[in-house]
Amino acid sequence: MPTIAIFAGIIIRMYFLSGEHNPPHVHALYGEYAAAIAIKTRSLLDGHLPPGELGKVRRWMEAYEAELLEMWETQQFRRLPALGR
Repeated sequence: MPTIAIFAGIIIRMYFLSGEHNPPHVHALYGEYAAAIAIKTRSLLDGHLPPGELGKVRRWMEAYEAELLEMWETQQFRRLPALGR
């Protein structure tokens, strides 16, 4: 499970579960919460995050959308920085 980023106590990972298909998405983990969020629309596909953390993840995903989509397509994962760095 490659970790793509860690910021504000949130861990962002991208991985493929058996039988998992599009839409391209990331998994966000925050304490006891976990969510799958679509890269292009930033809609919540599964799970739950507190509203403030979900907003942070969505802003981060918007900033790195191209990089996230490239990683989804190539499965070549790398770390991305938090916003403001």
